[in-house]
Amino acid sequence: MSGSATGPLPSTASFWPEPTPLDPRSAPLPRYGTGSLADLLPAVAAGQEVPGLSSGLALAPADRVCVFLVDGLGWELLRAHPAEAPFLTSLLPSSLNGSGEPLTAGFPSTTATSLASVGTGLPPGAHGLPGYTVLDPETGQLMNQLRWQPWTEPHAWQPYPTVFQLADAAGVHTCQVSAPTFAETPLTKVALSGGTFHGRLTGEERMDLAAEQLGAAGRSLVYTYYSEVDGKGHRFGVDSSEWREQLRYVDGLAQRLAESLPPRSALYVTADHGMIDIPFDPESRIDFDEDWELRAGVSLLGGEGRARHVYAVPGAAGDVLAVWREVLGERMWVAGRDEAIEAGWFGGPGGADGGGKGVDDRVHRRIGDIVAAARDDIAIVASHTEPKESAMVGLHGSMTPLEQLVPLLEVRS
Repeated sequence: MSGSATGPLPSTASFWPEPTPLDPRSAPLPRYGTGSLADLLPAVAAGQEVPGLSSGLALAPADRVCVFLVDGLGWELLRAHPAEAPFLTSLLPSSLNGSGEPLTAGFPSTTATSLASVGTGLPPGAHGLPGYTVLDPETGQLMNQLRWQPWTEPHAWQPYPTVFQLADAAGVHTCQVSAPTFAETPLTKVALSGGTFHGRLTGEERMDLAAEQLGAAGRSLVYTYYSEVDGKGHRFGVDSSEWREQLRYVDGLAQRLAESLPPRSALYVTADHGMIDIPFDPESRIDFDEDWELRAGVSLLGGEGRARHVYAVPGAAGDVLAVWREVLGERMWVAGRDEAIEAGWFGGPGGADGGGKGVDDRVHRRIGDIVAAARDDIAIVASHTEPKESAMVGLHGSMTPLEQLVPLLEVRS
């Protein structure tokens, strides 16, 4: 039939156009400046007349404020489990000033980044903890910012005062109530220090002491924390009976604290991120350590499965970006460092020490040459170099609603 009056057959390309990678600017950005975790404590402290603090998030003032942060308690997960969390569910309409809406965490939606945002009142590009593991430009090694390995001087890494320190200096009774193991960690020092740290082992002890400390002065700012909702989610998944049992437990803790508030108090229940279960199959868990194409030109793989910082060998960043976009661009937002910064992934305009859009100069090179954030239910694991992380069922880090949205539930006395 070739050469017939109808002419040559069209090429298959006209039927199957080249796939278009996701535009980094299309990622659902955290609401830095108006409705992110970084805006919470500045709004609280401004209401307690702590000087030098302001926030685009407006909260009704309270003399005594307690922030209860539940690691891993995402907004979407909470809404999906009313039977396991009847008390917290009853507070959903109170979230974010009674709007019934969530806060956003920040990017990446991971514990070290989020706790630093909460404690400093700054976005990741300013406080400088922009991922689970990131490059230390001084040493050329990956720095795990949760475990602080390898060790680096904490206040050189994160030099800004915490909101707790500013509140304490302004005469507000300030303390943190958490597990004793966190008392002297570098992450606590750079993100949550200020006032007095009180270590208590059980959740009930923490709730009771938090209420006691809240009533210890006319103006008080108390922070308390519980980790095992996140722990059970990582180990068993958020669709597990173990995870649901932890949610039941933390619901009781929140009710215990709410019922013990002294007069003139506000309690805010929030979280650092949500979580998503990723299936254990090759399409859902792409193994960087076994994928020669993704490894080509890469010197270090940072971040975590759903929010990767990729560091290229000198001169290879453009090629690595092109390959990662080609392989992953329909399922992940894949951006060059400057693209991610310009898109606002790490913060809004005006880095705090004169850097680019929301990113301080000292932080710029900590961010990957390529940054990849998952949109679909996938993860880039590394089975040989990250065996423990690669075995986790529940993951987080990206900008999807399941990971990014967190509650700001409110109780007042």
